[in-house]
Amino acid sequence: MNLHQDFLAVYSMTKTNTSKYLKSISRWVIRVLIFQLILVNISAAFHAYRITHYYDDEKTRNLSPSNGTIFLRTWRLMTGRKLARSRINYYPEMPYDTVQLATANNNKINGWLIKADSSIGTVILFPGLGSNKSAVLSEAYEFLSMHYNTLLIDIRAHGNSEGIACSLGVKEAEEVRLVFDYIKGTGEKNIILWGISLGSVIITKAIYDYGIEPQKVILEMPFDRLQDHLKARARVLGFPDEPFGFLVTLWAGIEQGYWGFTHKTSRYVKKLYCPVLLQWGANDHYVLEKETKTIFSNIGSKEKNLVIYQKAGHESILNYESAKWKSSVRDFLGK
Repeated sequence: MNLHQDFLAVYSMTKTNTSKYLKSISRWVIRVLIFQLILVNISAAFHAYRITHYYDDEKTRNLSPSNGTIFLRTWRLMTGRKLARSRINYYPEMPYDTVQLATANNNKINGWLIKADSSIGTVILFPGLGSNKSAVLSEAYEFLSMHYNTLLIDIRAHGNSEGIACSLGVKEAEEVRLVFDYIKGTGEKNIILWGISLGSVIITKAIYDYGIEPQKVILEMPFDRLQDHLKARARVLGFPDEPFGFLVTLWAGIEQGYWGFTHKTSRYVKKLYCPVLLQWGANDHYVLEKETKTIFSNIGSKEKNLVIYQKAGHESILNYESAKWKSSVRDFLGK
């Protein structure tokens, strides 16, 4: 009888100790998970801030990701690196006028207006994220050769325009409306909007938000969802695309004052009722084919065309497949 009682006592004590041990382990696991969750969100918040801000100083411009101690390199990996405002490296080879317009918060938006001989309309060009108007001069020259005036624009925080923060396409739709209204105010009737990458996204959002009515639109390699774009950036940086894409989308929206998960080009293009030319390069690592086809299928216009370039990636298609680009664009504008 005593032996049985001793066995029960030992068993009870062992069970109690095991239970305490498991509870202790569980508490530590939960604490580690909470700490990791907090750390990941802090990292995402830093990346969201870095990716939306541009600085005009030489130290930032010359900073290489591989520079510095291992601590500094790890810190930049965790928080992202400061981005330098893009420089104007080239200027038009013919006379041009400088256009300056003010946003609602009084940021000055800068552009170049180049006039064609015997113009038949005006093409407004919007470059991509981290770029500026000098990067789309090649396209402007082609439109000039087709007898279109061209207006090349720096969006906020880019090139010669003011501001240090870019909202990744949400607020920059204001620039499109400002410039469109400016050209319309000159009496121009035939206004075409052309954009590359983020430049094409803000065109679709401006039409969605403000109801502007260009005669035609040319979109080159727009991303679909903001989360898609940030996932692509994660892949290029060597991060897992999730949860990076989700968390940076969340924090970018919180920091910039919008809900990032509704920022979708495939939603905006439903209000595109004018003729649309959508162009994409098959070697594009930032914008996937399925994104492009989703956008194309959602375009509201019955007059739409998708052209895929097999040699081009996420860069100027004109520079990679010049003959095909010229043929496609001339055919589209000539209809």
